[in-house]
Amino acid sequence: MNDFPWAEAAATGVGSHPGDDHVEALRVVFGELPMPYLPELPGRGVGADMIGRTASLLVELPVEVQPSGWRFADRPGRDLKRARDHLSRDLDALEEVAQSYTGPLKVQVCGPWTLAGAVELRYGDKTLADPGAVRDLVDSLAEGVAAHVAEVRRRVPGAEIVLQVDEPGLPGVLAGTVRTASGFGRLPAVEPAPAAERLKTVLGAAESNGSAPFPIVHCCAPNVPFKVLRMAGARGVSLDAALLRRRDEDHIGEAVEAGIAFLLGVVPGTDVRLPDIGVVARPATELWRRLGFAPARLARQVVLTPACGLAGASPAYARAALATCAKAARVLREDPGE
Repeated sequence: MNDFPWAEAAATGVGSHPGDDHVEALRVVFGELPMPYLPELPGRGVGADMIGRTASLLVELPVEVQPSGWRFADRPGRDLKRARDHLSRDLDALEEVAQSYTGPLKVQVCGPWTLAGAVELRYGDKTLADPGAVRDLVDSLAEGVAAHVAEVRRRVPGAEIVLQVDEPGLPGVLAGTVRTASGFGRLPAVEPAPAAERLKTVLGAAESNGSAPFPIVHCCAPNVPFKVLRMAGARGVSLDAALLRRRDEDHIGEAVEAGIAFLLGVVPGTDVRLPDIGVVARPATELWRRLGFAPARLARQVVLTPACGLAGASPAYARAALATCAKAARVLREDPGE
């Protein structure tokens, strides 16, 4: 179970970047990180945001923007075209920047439950309110994600794909705290078993010819549902280390013992003065020590990242944050007792 696509002392980012220069963002992630990724630049506007970008992957479920946000539409229109154009340009730039690259490459998509809690049906309610609509969304998303991963593989044939499914909304879906479209009520909680089953459909969608991307789930919210993520088949969990509580550590220990990787967010996503790399690495080393695992496993099973996306940071800070994560990851290998 400890067969990870990255080498020891790995670091990566969560997904989003500031600004609108997608080529420069790619150069930064390929220049600073042992595990680069396809950045998202929501500052470019409609269709570059997490919801719109992933909704553009849906098969036969066109979307459009309304004053309330993204909504399913009768036919493809300008908003969907804009989202697909953004992604197409990003893939063109990826192919150029990643020439001859071999190694782990991460791609991010919004998860089905977060998407269902954000995209509205044609008549205005959230997709999450209709179990049949959720099922259709999941099937469409799985097909779209499989095609997206295949396209990335075609453009970067030396890449070993890590598929990150972003589910910041999943804790709210499970707790029944997602508001209705009107904002006056809350949608019923989804039970853990069906929540895991739908997520599993997307995590396993891109397997083809015996080759599957390494599936991880990112959840930068409190109360990460570790059991649901494991039931869904996640091989890694990405989270904000600052949000962890001692009550989470039993779940983390069980997951580590089962061979699950952890991508720990250890530097803020917006501009601050970055601390010494030993301080940055400390949440990982101290967690590992408290859990009682062998230090030799730390640099292999833990990857360091910013706490969340970097869209709200300055470009200079975004570069520095990623470089700091990469340097701190080497501490996990060279001095895991730091």
